[in-house]
Amino acid sequence: MSSPPFVAVAGAAGGLGQLVALALVKRGATVKALVRPNTDPSRTEKLRNAGVTVTPVDLSAAPSLTRELVGATCVVSTLQGLRDVIHTAQVQLLDASVAAKVPRFIPSDFSLDFTKTKPGSNRNLDLRREFHATLRKSGIAWTSILNGGFMDLMVGDSPMINHKAHTVAYISSTTQLLDFTTMADTAAYTAAVATDQNPTPNFLRIASDTVSIDDIAQAQTNVEGVTYKPSWMGTVGSTQLMIRIMRFFGGENDVFPAWQGMQYMENMFSGAGKLDPLDNDRYPDVKWTKIEDFFREHTKQ
Repeated sequence: MSSPPFVAVAGAAGGLGQLVALALVKRGATVKALVRPNTDPSRTEKLRNAGVTVTPVDLSAAPSLTRELVGATCVVSTLQGLRDVIHTAQVQLLDASVAAKVPRFIPSDFSLDFTKTKPGSNRNLDLRREFHATLRKSGIAWTSILNGGFMDLMVGDSPMINHKAHTVAYISSTTQLLDFTTMADTAAYTAAVATDQNPTPNFLRIASDTVSIDDIAQAQTNVEGVTYKPSWMGTVGSTQLMIRIMRFFGGENDVFPAWQGMQYMENMFSGAGKLDPLDNDRYPDVKWTKIEDFFREHTKQ
């Protein structure tokens, strides 16, 4: 008897990967989680408890990887890293998906709109752009999900929000609109795309909330009961200069050096990475989290 069709999630031991796999289960999909060999079982316990098949696999082992993907209706990549991951390992995953005749591939983009940003302005977006040059030639149907910044990065020890000083850092203008999406909302939307029986566009753009720095400061003020104020960190031009200086001193082998975060800020506050138009309404059952509600929920934890 043949196995039922399934959705494969690569990088499923990571934060976003786990959320995508669990969101797929909620949609009734059979899910195969692809994880690195020797992954600590504690990192996949929640997946196994949810009925997900956890499969250790070496992405560089093409024959075995291809075998694991035979029967998949979609491959979702949530791989994260530098060139050896976003390009090399993801190309190996793509090639195996094509060889296994998987109908649809969702790459690990989950970012600002890199189709509009200037090449060289953001290293991590450049890696995604480089992967897409291969993706477009692969012949597989693919859909990239662009979600702006992860809202989750604004809680805890956030580089943007200083809870001791009660300030919200920004560059250029406080009125520039910024796109943020929670990881949970991103995962829910990704699961909807992966299980969609109809063809999907090459690019889908989503945001849980689109806000200005003034909006973020007001949301924090409402939640904390203490006034938060915007804190100016310079212009777009001065930020670009600072990035070049900091990059000169290293960090190329780090996944997220300080200058990489500044590149994201420059892309967002210049408006270059702005998502427009949004495709939030494509799946009406996906509910979106407003930033004040998100702050409030995480303040309770």
